Amino acid sequence: MINSSQIKADMPVVCSENGQFAVVDHMEGSDTIKLKKDDEGQHHFIPLLWVTSADNGKVKVDRPGDQAMKDWSQESPIN
Repeated sequence: MINSSQIKADMPVVCSENGQFAVVDHMEGSDTIKLKKDDEGQHHFIPLLWVTSADNGKVKVDRPGDQAMKDWSQESPIN
């Protein structure tokens, strides 16, 4: 599993097909990544479990971008 300290603000988030679909805002707790607002002004959240690597200045997830965008959450699991 990826160490959450490897995830930094402003890192691009890329899918399994290497296309960027988001940018890291910050870590929300120890196992959720909060993404920067999209074009509609909405934050999204993805679990750290999706991350396969966090190196070369980018965060890579285990699924295609359109699948990731279907699966992400609009609400933080931390309240």
